[in-house]
Amino acid sequence: MSAEFDQLVAEFEKFQSKIKNVDDRFANLGQLRNEIASLEATATSADRSITVVAGPGGAIKDIQFTEKALGQQPQALSSALLTTIQQAVAEAARKQAGLVDEHLGDDAQLSEQVLQAQAELFGTSVEELRSQHGDGVRRQPAEEEYHDDYSQRTVLSSGADRGTQAPPPSAGGSSAGEEFLQNLFNEEDR
Repeated sequence: MSAEFDQLVAEFEKFQSKIKNVDDRFANLGQLRNEIASLEATATSADRSITVVAGPGGAIKDIQFTEKALGQQPQALSSALLTTIQQAVAEAARKQAGLVDEHLGDDAQLSEQVLQAQAELFGTSVEELRSQHGDGVRRQPAEEEYHDDYSQRTVLSSGADRGTQAPPPSAGGSSAGEEFLQNLFNEEDR
């Protein structure tokens, strides 16, 4: 009887340990959610004529053109815009993965998975991406560089709402970031 009781106690302690681990991992989930909601990544074209700001889940928050951009041929402008959007979205994905790794631990190695996927997508190596953009670990944002040639033109907002941020996602709907986290946790349960 004592051996069975000891085994039962050991199983119960193992179960309690797992619950504590889950509690610890999700203790700061609200903070993670807020940080993901306010995440922004900015990319600028090689000639500095286009700037794109991407948010969580790759949502495009702003696009700005300089006079130089508007003077380009349509095909060149389209190509430069697409490349800049891809860079901003990729940076947002790396930042989002870094936040998840930071708050939930890097057991899933999400940052590494994102880097590997982006290396395949962009036809480069993980090492090349790391050298260009860091290792996926979240760092304090550098002070944004200001360029006098940026116009105040934007294609995503009117002049009246420039400088205001989008409201946080409503409690009733799921944002792309929330869906991402739910899918991540559902995969861990499988």
